[in-house]
Amino acid sequence: MLKQSLQQKLLQKLSPQQIQVIKLLEVPTIQLEQRIKKELEENPALEEGDEFDDEVKDDNNEIEGDENEDIEESDNSQDEFSLEDYIEDDEIPAYKLSVNNYSSDDERKEIPFSIGSTFHENLESQIDFLFITEEQKTLAKYIIGNIDDDGYLRREIESIVDDLAFSLNITTTDFEIKHLLDIIQQLDPPGVGARDLKECILLQIKRKPLADRIIKLTHEILTEYFDEFTKKHYDKIIKKLSISEDDMKQVISEIVKLNPKPGSSFSDPLNKSFNHIIPDFIIEENDGELNITLNSRNVPELKVSRKYIEMLNEYKGKKNNRQKKEAVAFVKQKIDSAKWFIDAIVQRQNTLLGTMEAIVNYQYDYFIDGDETKLKPMILKDIAEITGLDISTISRVGNSKYVQTHFGIIPLKFFFSESMQTDTGDEVSSREIKKILQNCIEAEDKKNPLTDDKLARILQDKGYHIARRTVAKYREMLNIAVGRLRREL
Repeated sequence: MLKQSLQQKLLQKLSPQQIQVIKLLEVPTIQLEQRIKKELEENPALEEGDEFDDEVKDDNNEIEGDENEDIEESDNSQDEFSLEDYIEDDEIPAYKLSVNNYSSDDERKEIPFSIGSTFHENLESQIDFLFITEEQKTLAKYIIGNIDDDGYLRREIESIVDDLAFSLNITTTDFEIKHLLDIIQQLDPPGVGARDLKECILLQIKRKPLADRIIKLTHEILTEYFDEFTKKHYDKIIKKLSISEDDMKQVISEIVKLNPKPGSSFSDPLNKSFNHIIPDFIIEENDGELNITLNSRNVPELKVSRKYIEMLNEYKGKKNNRQKKEAVAFVKQKIDSAKWFIDAIVQRQNTLLGTMEAIVNYQYDYFIDGDETKLKPMILKDIAEITGLDISTISRVGNSKYVQTHFGIIPLKFFFSESMQTDTGDEVSSREIKKILQNCIEAEDKKNPLTDDKLARILQDKGYHIARRTVAKYREMLNIAVGRLRREL
């Protein structure tokens, strides 16, 4: 049985223009340039330049006047757009569909270029020089393909044997793969092909002369007392081996020289990728005054193509057939899209500047000299209330954005932090506490490092009510190990 009903609903939906603005807000400066280039390629009605440039050109054209009258109309028509270009013909000449209608002078010529070898290619090239059979070389190269970029083989030998049987139809044994792995572990860089940190370091120590007393002692400690060494129980090792503290220091010095990630030591400048940070904002300090500018150095000025607008106006009042109406609709859609994109860029710039000005005013003392202890506790809601924007908008502005100051380039997220209360009732930023915590750890006696309990007591003496577990949380956020692992001889 069919039923009909009438319902009223109140819904909030984002328009395509609003979605475009939201997406552009999240984009940092370096990606904005690429996004604009993409839009310029896809939309012929969007051009680089300023509308004022066209007005100047029009004025110049009127002044020159008669000088251009002798130019043939056919030459002028080549530089202008026509709606006929967008109207499909029923019959298309064959030469327009041909892909080989160019002369021998236009033949594509490949430009040779040099590129370095990757980490795995370097290992495979070393395999080619070993005196092993072709079948063994195939197996060895398969093993190399399973080695991670840091140089470790984290796959089980049994799994590699099964993969060879199922994927390459090669039958082998665990003993054969283990034998080839021993050969691979003799390749450069030292330590490659190790299955764990202990094996990696031992492979590197074995490359050194074991006749040396300290090297021999280092090998023994890593073999027999690796767990104690990693936990920095140096006293136990010294007592069990009956060695001096100076000997232990020399062992530590030898181990520190080793590379825990041998794959990272292979760096080819041709394959190396660099992550450049381009600041989105530039803040300059001048006699206590802070000037904020939006970094738009590589972002071009945009305008709507005047030729497209003239083309649309020319055909608007005429009676057109279906094909011409479709062409007019296409041109109009491209012009509207160009206008929306320009408006979205302008709105993005205004939103970014407004948000950055609110942050600078809120953290004015910090931006003057860069002292982290002067950072005030600030959350997204604080800036949202000042700017009148939504919290989600502030979050998008702070995402992947950087600001250049006279004391360095800083991510925008850095300025947002939680608040804590002191003995006097003042609210301080958690970054201030982290900075004090870091200073205490840097100044500690490395032979007797501070525990989390002692750090909590120090902070409480300074007027910060903070629990031991909170100290542990902040210490981990600063990537600082526990006191026992910070101990040095």
